[in-house]
Amino acid sequence: MDELNPSIPNVARMYDYYLGGKDNYAADREAAEKILHAAPFTPVLARHNRRFMQRAARHLALSGIRQFLDIGTGLPTQGNVHEVVRPLVPDARVVYVDNDPVVAAHGRALTATDDATIVLRHDMRDTGALLADPALRDAIDLGEPVGLMLLSMLHCLGDDEDPYAAVAALRDALAPGSHVVISHITGDDDVTDNSVSVYGRANTGMTHRSRDRLLAFFDGWTLLEPGLVRLDEWRPEPSTGTIGAGGGYYLCGVGAK
Repeated sequence: MDELNPSIPNVARMYDYYLGGKDNYAADREAAEKILHAAPFTPVLARHNRRFMQRAARHLALSGIRQFLDIGTGLPTQGNVHEVVRPLVPDARVVYVDNDPVVAAHGRALTATDDATIVLRHDMRDTGALLADPALRDAIDLGEPVGLMLLSMLHCLGDDEDPYAAVAALRDALAPGSHVVISHITGDDDVTDNSVSVYGRANTGMTHRSRDRLLAFFDGWTLLEPGLVRLDEWRPEPSTGTIGAGGGYYLCGVGAK
């Protein structure tokens, strides 16, 4: 994992670029532009991925979830989990987790005055270390329901890193009544081949999985309606809008334990 090497494209900073942010370097922008050349709808997908997270987080808060674990949070932008749920659950506790040192530093600066929100640096490949972290245990009561947020996270793990085992370990550690929120890239064509090639030169790769393989992440969870769908199809609101071209490249869903 690179500590801070601006010459290596960074997935979090590329995503920041798609969202119109300024926390990125020339290498990130160059790699992102290669993605945009093949898939010009990528910024639209990034925005809809954010909106899906916000709708799902609100649903969880309204369903009684009072604590949230957001893994692979990425660089903070507007409408983070704690900002979405606090109007509904003023005492909600939120733990952000990322293995990127830049993401962790930005997140800690953002939440420095928020005692109910913490940022931890861990790698999802080592769920044991994350779950054993005293800071996590102090912030979240694993004996009570948790909202587990895995937005655009699992496709950063290759099949050889067994992301299914990581999700299962987290599921088994959470109390009944917990929920998982997942979004993931899918597809199998020239566009996805191009993105795999570009992200292969970044700080982490990108693995596209079929619908059936994405459904396997929900083993042991009850998939909520409307199931595994496009980002703009999960319980849309009047302001959600539609993606149009490229909408099928991202799927999302919410499961309950």
